[in-house]
Amino acid sequence: MPVEDPEERFEDRIGVALRRAGGSYDTDRSALAAAGEVRGRRLLHRRRAVVVGSVAGVALAGLGGALFVPTDGGEREDGRRSVAASARTSPDTSPNTSPGTWPETGPISGDELVAALQSLLPEGEFSGQESRGTDEPLPPFAHVVYDDGGGRAAVALSLAQVTPGGSAAQDATACPDKALVPYDSCVTSELSDGSALRLFQGYEYPDRRVDTKRWSADLVTPQGQHVGVQEWNAPAEKGEPVSRDEPPLTTAQLQDLVTDGQWRTAADRISAEPGKPTVSPGTPDVGIDGEKILSTLTSLLPEGVEVVSSGGQETEYAYVVVDDGKGKSMVQINVQNDMSDVEDELFGADARTLPDGTKVVTREGLGEKSGSGVVMRTADTIRPDGRRVVVSAFNTGGLEDDATREAPALTLGQLEGIATDGRWLTID
Repeated sequence: MPVEDPEERFEDRIGVALRRAGGSYDTDRSALAAAGEVRGRRLLHRRRAVVVGSVAGVALAGLGGALFVPTDGGEREDGRRSVAASARTSPDTSPNTSPGTWPETGPISGDELVAALQSLLPEGEFSGQESRGTDEPLPPFAHVVYDDGGGRAAVALSLAQVTPGGSAAQDATACPDKALVPYDSCVTSELSDGSALRLFQGYEYPDRRVDTKRWSADLVTPQGQHVGVQEWNAPAEKGEPVSRDEPPLTTAQLQDLVTDGQWRTAADRISAEPGKPTVSPGTPDVGIDGEKILSTLTSLLPEGVEVVSSGGQETEYAYVVVDDGKGKSMVQINVQNDMSDVEDELFGADARTLPDGTKVVTREGLGEKSGSGVVMRTADTIRPDGRRVVVSAFNTGGLEDDATREAPALTLGQLEGIATDGRWLTID
């Protein structure tokens, strides 16, 4: 199923929301798209291949930030505006193009990013500042613990450069499939300058084992600047008890924060640094077409099962929910190219080699929600040319649902038959 490269968490902290690897994951993400998509694609391939469990997050590390607290909820003395001044009842599609107060040239430090983030939040107390500037090897971010009097809450900002029209840009601003990622609200819109905006209200743990809420806003401009803001109703996204009923900023305030023009200027400084990779506008990511994967998977299902729903991602991942008369059962598939470099990590002594050189591993065990009786069956294969096909089936109709039947609708033999079918060699 979809998982993420750890460097893609803040690209999710940050989705790319939800990458594919036959397993289960924590939640949709989006925002750290790349450390350069070229490097990110290779790292992402490795992450998808090796990890079949939860989505991993990038650990925040960096310098503390300067305290800069607004004196009121409106216009500040320096002419900048706090998000406290802009509660709205309907979305405004006009972007804020204010350039902010960065140095005219050169890198922007982590301290400066933290100070800017704090200056745009409503009045409150700040602690736990962490950050990374635009001149460091990994993408820049700023993180603070913010208390408006209603309880301490983590707030984080990430900046990245993505390929306009590429999968990282699309993943960051598209609402996830509810069959894969439960959430309360997700709204997408296009701003007047052509930027794509997503406002998301969901949970840090989709299975709600801890009731930590995660709300986010993601902006991708036509130039490929990616700004992401996330907030939680706890002092940290994981490992801290809930401190308030909801995160502190409304969706309107999140929109104001993420669309502030100074973040675009800061994002431009990422690729302006010597030795930093730049992205090529208009060059979309290359991956195996998701619609072709879905149609091929559907054609390979055994007789006697009815497809009741389906979905997936633009490339590499698809799923169907089937019913054989005994209840719903989810079947998901990942089809990936160029996986030879991690073949030894995936296919060990338990792998069988077929006459055509394809390696096969089959497994059956408890799903991630083992306490709810979820069983997962998987057939994992890799061809001599490096194309990997991994198919999994569950005894439930959704990855975060409890078991709805005793066993998955497809046997291990049927899953292996799907994964080793020659039709996977002909799609792209």
